[in-house]
Amino acid sequence: MLNLYPTQIESVSLHRVGNKNRNETIFLSAEPFSLNDETTGILKEYFFKSFREKEENYFYLSNEVDVEFNTLHKIATEIFNDPSSAHLNSKKIATHLFDQSNHPHIKSGEVYVAYLTGLLLDNDKVDAIGIFKSELKHDFLQFEEKEGNLDILIQQGININKLDKGCLIFNTNKEEGYKVLSVDSNRYDAKYWLENFLDVEALSDDNFKTKNYLKFCQNFAKDVVLPAEDKQQEILFMNRAVNHFAKNDEFEESTFINEVMENPELIPEFKHYKVEKGPKYSIEDVSSFDIANKAVSDARRKIKSVINLDTNIQIKLDFINPDSADKFIEKGWDEERQMYYYLVYFNKEEKS
Repeated sequence: MLNLYPTQIESVSLHRVGNKNRNETIFLSAEPFSLNDETTGILKEYFFKSFREKEENYFYLSNEVDVEFNTLHKIATEIFNDPSSAHLNSKKIATHLFDQSNHPHIKSGEVYVAYLTGLLLDNDKVDAIGIFKSELKHDFLQFEEKEGNLDILIQQGININKLDKGCLIFNTNKEEGYKVLSVDSNRYDAKYWLENFLDVEALSDDNFKTKNYLKFCQNFAKDVVLPAEDKQQEILFMNRAVNHFAKNDEFEESTFINEVMENPELIPEFKHYKVEKGPKYSIEDVSSFDIANKAVSDARRKIKSVINLDTNIQIKLDFINPDSADKFIEKGWDEERQMYYYLVYFNKEEKS
């Protein structure tokens, strides 16, 4: 778990990176940016808001030969060994990003390299390097008193409520490639930030395994359970799957299958689906792990429990108490109307 509230920005270096494909240039500031209380508060919100709002999907810096050949790993190590070198090394980071900025879709923008202290990662205080990029410019209005009138000036700037791209490189797990957290709001070229610039691989921790196994189950429900049975059973399967994760601290696949798969005919289908689709979610060899509660909560919020009917009627099933949907909803076929129907049992209508 990451807590960014106690973070202190020790230094920020500001540069501008253009697009090589359009013959744009790079501008490197001679000195670090001079912080004051006002700019520090604004930059903290701008830098960190997107990280507080996203799922914690961690990566590590990598290289096909050895992590020491990863450009950012080398630069980050120099900064962590000597924080006073942050500005000099920020120029290397900006230059490395400029070298990757040769796709025609890549937008020019400002690059901020910050040295951060006091971050709490899994309750341990760590330092980090923040690399952030602003890309999209927005029109805004300024007003000026001029000759007895109020005049409108149209200017352009960035939206400080939304970070375009950013990453945090934590000073932990150096040998494995440091722990990295990344955001990318403008995915016009998915390889540009994560692959070409950062060169990272997903960190297969318990959060990663929990999240990906539930995503795998969600697609199994859509691809196999729904065609074999119906929408109600698809939702009920995911209800059982999420509730199994929610009430257990450890995941064991055989126990999960026995508890969640009510239709025994679907068990071989589940195993076959895992062989076929498991590599996509990096769970092909995963059969046990510690369950990450945050990943379960995130999955529960995202999974829809609504049956949409072509008669403009919706039936919303309770995701907390799936037994209600199983006991009090029946599906049938009306011969006279030649239509399916759902029969719902209840004692009284609840007040909204």
